[in-house]
Amino acid sequence: MNEQEREREAREALERVSRDSESLGSSALARMSRHAQDHFSARDAVGADADGGTDSIELWGRRIGRVLSLIGVLVLGLWLLVQLGII
Repeated sequence: MNEQEREREAREALERVSRDSESLGSSALARMSRHAQDHFSARDAVGADADGGTDSIELWGRRIGRVLSLIGVLVLGLWLLVQLGII
């Protein structure tokens, strides 16, 4: 084996290890729950201001709006189940 082949194999092995450890380190459910928590706590609004600050009114407005939308989706889903006669 020449030097280039060994280097390529080493790189591929390192990529496999990093990919496998990433998928084992955080499950899809954990990533989804972390993403949902970030979404409903409005972490995307942090630092959205021109000077890097956070407008507290905008932050709480996003949080309230997102929680109300979640409640609305749950109510509509429940209404659909009642209309279909499942509940």
